[in-house]
Amino acid sequence: MKLVNPTKATIALVGMVCLTILMALNAIPSEAGVGLLGSIVGYAIGNGVQARKGEAVTPIFGPKD
Repeated sequence: MKLVNPTKATIALVGMVCLTILMALNAIPSEAGVGLLGSIVGYAIGNGVQARKGEAVTPIFGPKD
């Protein structure tokens, strides 16, 4: 697996870290945090699947060369 779009990966990673910190500090309910984390992971997976189908999208991760 190769990182194809570092910008998208950085945004997803920062969002996941921030949500995890907010959940650890009890600033947001864990149910909301888990749902948002699932949305970020789902976006990353869906982005890769869409790229594999040949649709016009820049995936976050791509195959090794």
